[in-house]
Amino acid sequence: MDLKRLFKPESLAVIGVSLTNDGHPANVVYNKNYLRHQLHVYAVNSRGGSIRGERVYRKIADIPQMIDLALIAVKAELVPSVMIECIEAKVKGAVVVSGGFAETGAGKLQDELVSIAKEAQFPFIGPNCLGVFAPPYIDTFFIPSERMVRPDNGRVAMVSQSGGVLADQMVKCAAEGVGLSVAVSIGNKAFVKEMDILRYFAEDPDTDVITFYVEGFGRNEGSDFVLAAAECRKPVIVLKAGKTPGGLKAVTSHTASMAGDYQVFSDVMAQKGIVEATDEFELVSFAEALSCYPKSIQGRVGIITGSGGHGVLCADACFSHGLTVPVFKEQVQKELTEMLSPAIRGIVSCSNPIDLTGSSGDDDFITAATYLSRNPDVDCIIMLLLPYLPGVTMDLGARLGLVYQQEGKPLIAYVPHVEKYRMLVEGFNFNNMPVAHSVEDAVHMAEAMKRNRRC
Repeated sequence: MDLKRLFKPESLAVIGVSLTNDGHPANVVYNKNYLRHQLHVYAVNSRGGSIRGERVYRKIADIPQMIDLALIAVKAELVPSVMIECIEAKVKGAVVVSGGFAETGAGKLQDELVSIAKEAQFPFIGPNCLGVFAPPYIDTFFIPSERMVRPDNGRVAMVSQSGGVLADQMVKCAAEGVGLSVAVSIGNKAFVKEMDILRYFAEDPDTDVITFYVEGFGRNEGSDFVLAAAECRKPVIVLKAGKTPGGLKAVTSHTASMAGDYQVFSDVMAQKGIVEATDEFELVSFAEALSCYPKSIQGRVGIITGSGGHGVLCADACFSHGLTVPVFKEQVQKELTEMLSPAIRGIVSCSNPIDLTGSSGDDDFITAATYLSRNPDVDCIIMLLLPYLPGVTMDLGARLGLVYQQEGKPLIAYVPHVEKYRMLVEGFNFNNMPVAHSVEDAVHMAEAMKRNRRC
């Protein structure tokens, strides 16, 4: 199946628009794409009429242009006949946002839909989903524009069985500065499944990292997915729901998936070097780190801080997450100390963590970062930046970005995420370097790089 037109269509037919209710999901999708996206949009309703001064077609076959993608938002029992009409009109794919299929016990109706699609090799996402968010191409999310939180364009593809979880992840991505290439809500994933989407994004030139929120799989789908993820040249991150007896029951009622044995699934992912996130916060942190640094590391961390307490917290977190914090030899410590500002040489500690103290300034952080970037005993640097230190300026992020560009060793920054320090954070973002909102989050990012063993 060719999935390209699901994610990068040039024309869209919205089937099921209401002539009386502009808040109908189909109308929300039509209006968003008509006003904000670079594709031809057509409205379809069996009664005909007009919307926004444009003709509403009675059938998709009446539209004079060939259609790449159909958004189907009609009653569940009407979806099979509508899909047949799409196939006869040579539409290239569909998003079925309508609910009322296997998740409500109507498995036979969903099976009928799948049978129609299989015979015609007609790719569709859903049913019971939000569909695809991929600016500037398409947005089938029936969330009003004023309520949408849109992350910046970027290189991370997010795929989720749950539309609500996906929308929430997008809020977190926007807050953390994680850019998306596409977000896909697959709902019941009756026909196009995670493995199909994985294979598509594995070859997509606009995507570097692929994340999945998974509730469950059909029979044998889990093992096939893991094998496909293990073969993918790009980092793959998975957040699995349904880990507990209560979660297993909730999964079945949500998307009618089989949750399976979580522990077996988790163990196999670890063996194959697929990065598993334990919660939605890790998922976003891991995506940010691996979109910047897709190559694996051994996990030997050098810590640079202006606060001894922050350094201790970071070291503890590193060891608890399977990372190491090597203590530097006396000669290394002495050499680095002599390179620092004369005012702090007598009070710094360079054993690792490197505590530059609250009297340090930009030049000391630059010196320490450059030195560790050339140290073969360290393969990742965590920089704990406290912007309220008197000697630290808002230019430090950009200056450290130059260090990374010149030396090439991964550097993760911790900076409090508040508006006052935005300029400092932007200096890192501009140089494609991840910025954590907590010390623990910075360690999570390093952990993701260690666990991503396939690249």
